[in-house]
Amino acid sequence: MTQILAQYCINVEDMDRALGFWVDVCELELQHRLEIPGALEAVIQSPHGGSRLQLAQHLDNEGPIDMGTAMWKIYINTSDCHRLYQRAMDAGCESVMEPTHLDRWPVIMAYVKDFDGYLIEFVEHKEGTRPGIPDPKKV
Repeated sequence: MTQILAQYCINVEDMDRALGFWVDVCELELQHRLEIPGALEAVIQSPHGGSRLQLAQHLDNEGPIDMGTAMWKIYINTSDCHRLYQRAMDAGCESVMEPTHLDRWPVIMAYVKDFDGYLIEFVEHKEGTRPGIPDPKKV
């Protein structure tokens, strides 16, 4: 028996605004959109693989997303942390940490909050990714 993580789903307050971050800022591709009773859904993914992210706007919810304490952050591997961070700043995202080279790991990391308040970690691997994880610098 084999399992592979396939997709994560997060709630968003406004689908078009969320797609503005994930598609326009992060340059991930919209795979498809769907409207079901009570919700709008969209799935995004890199054309180079990795997990998919499903966005869900529940039409009966109003106001900001209740983050609770279950989710900490979402990682995005990037070939250029500085460029992606700047795109997020230009789009109006909140900066949490500017791109920083970490001595503990061979990476450059930056943190932003997207338009729904999710903590997003941009990671640029200096020595490549682990086996099985697409490397943005090699695609």
